[in-house]
Amino acid sequence: MRKIKSETIINVVENLCAEANFELPVDVLKALEKNVVLEKDTAKDILEEIIENANIAKEERIPLCQDTGTANFFIKVGRNVDIVDGDICTAINKGVSLGYANNYLRGSIVSDPIERKNTKNNTPANIYIDIVSGDKIEITFLPKGGGSENASALKMLTPSVGWDGIKEFVLSAVGEKGRNACPPLVVGVGVGGDFASVGLMSKKALLREIGSENESAFYGKKEIELLNDINKLNIGPMGMGGKTTALAVFIEIKPAHIASLPVAVSIQCHSCRRKTVII
Repeated sequence: MRKIKSETIINVVENLCAEANFELPVDVLKALEKNVVLEKDTAKDILEEIIENANIAKEERIPLCQDTGTANFFIKVGRNVDIVDGDICTAINKGVSLGYANNYLRGSIVSDPIERKNTKNNTPANIYIDIVSGDKIEITFLPKGGGSENASALKMLTPSVGWDGIKEFVLSAVGEKGRNACPPLVVGVGVGGDFASVGLMSKKALLREIGSENESAFYGKKEIELLNDINKLNIGPMGMGGKTTALAVFIEIKPAHIASLPVAVSIQCHSCRRKTVII
């Protein structure tokens, strides 16, 4: 049994909070650069400014966006790991509180959805844990801004609508609120499961690298189809029109009840921040 101190987890998470908010992932930056040549006029100028912003944020060690998001953690804990002097959820939240406070990142979490009192350190985080084989801990951090989260959607469709119904719902969700989510977007789509799990699937889809292929050839083609149709909506960078409404569409699926076809659309802004560390 490998022993990992909770202090180690705290330190890793504190650094993750800073690094993910300061540095745009390489795959996202390359996707933005690739689309610059497809645009002209205002759309081209906006993409160039987004890229400039990313470069400044990395160099100056400042947030890519003032909205440093809800702290989402997707964690894989090896069965042969023993966490010493604490538990993983307490350690994660301690790391978040330090990471946000020490790096002057905005606290965006309120302790009660009605009373709206700010917790001031961006805790509690949303923590999702999977137990896997091995003796390591893999921690993936996804800070998700409020604007893009508010544009996300979930619907319980009837199975008879099939792919056409799924596609119509996705395009409707992006068309209705996509321009408010600071495009170009990354769109995660969850299909199947149930009401509780389909939203999580759609959010996990955002963790994939842009350019990666779906394990299923069928759904890989559907991702391309959705991306092409979304980019025909002419929402464009920052909602000002253009060919680049989305950089990628990722689909995740799960078995479902015979009477149900749950679909969730998790919309991410152009500042698609995510980072993984293995302890």
